[in-house]
Amino acid sequence: MVQPIGEANDRRMLLRYAGRCRLCGASLTAGTDAIYERDRRTVRCIECTPATKAPAEATTVAELRTQRPPAPDVLRLRAPASSVIAEALRIQSSAPARTGAQRFFGRSPLSVESRPWYLGALGELEVARLLDQLGPGWLTIHGIPVGTAGSDVDHIVIGPGGVYTINSKFHEGGNVWVASRRLLVNGQRTDHLRNAEYEARRVAKLLTQAARHPVDVTPLIAIVAARSITIRERPEHVLVLNAARLPQWLQSRTAVLTAGDVDTLSRIAAAPATWGNPAIPEPDLVAFAHLRTAVAAARNRRLGWALALLLSPFAMLATLALGMLIPAFR
Repeated sequence: MVQPIGEANDRRMLLRYAGRCRLCGASLTAGTDAIYERDRRTVRCIECTPATKAPAEATTVAELRTQRPPAPDVLRLRAPASSVIAEALRIQSSAPARTGAQRFFGRSPLSVESRPWYLGALGELEVARLLDQLGPGWLTIHGIPVGTAGSDVDHIVIGPGGVYTINSKFHEGGNVWVASRRLLVNGQRTDHLRNAEYEARRVAKLLTQAARHPVDVTPLIAIVAARSITIRERPEHVLVLNAARLPQWLQSRTAVLTAGDVDTLSRIAAAPATWGNPAIPEPDLVAFAHLRTAVAAARNRRLGWALALLLSPFAMLATLALGMLIPAFR
């Protein structure tokens, strides 16, 4: 049940999906009691009310982005998969509405064009959820826009074990096969290895320029929801992992950075100036949550129809058998 609280356009609710507080940046898990700010289309903690925040803390992300230069910490407040969600919703906005029959039979609301972006967002959100388990001593920044061409980095992780770029790949039910120079998904060749290596080199160059000393960056590919991952040969420059292993793997790395190094690189990585002060799209996270609900409902309906069709021959046989037995008991 949603009840109004405070300002006319603020609503108190239990979050259906995980999010981040607009004011303090804290992770809010699904089911958390929080405030939905309708005007901004953002959420905040119950404790984080504008009246109780100091003026500097109450600055919104949108307000920070209008400053020149952008506020140093604006990327720390960025929700996971922001760029991908914004693009998925933009493309999905032009998709035709489903007919009543299409809804009844469970056709997905996603268009052919928006589906890859939607799945990409799911992968980034799952990896972000796993990275939240790293705890103190680690910084994770999500969806970092780089340059002016619209490209972004899914995740940058900085901690005692070093600096990593993480490329999330959602391959639900797929069979992933990895060799030294190839990564196949269901037998189809991909550019995952090449793109991950290029991304890490680009991030290393920009961090090196900003830090004024060499910064090593290791590229990681995190595979989400695959049926199987077969590593025949390990690629020389890129690490490929099941996303579920990420937190444990990162925490097990030998320390190569001091706490001071991590703090310095974290401040540099969180500054938009490091990445060329790119435009930072702000997605409608509530609209995406509604889209996820609609996609899940359509999928459940399709599964229901498939189950009904599977059971229908058995139902017919049972009816016939019952019809034969009833006269015997008269």
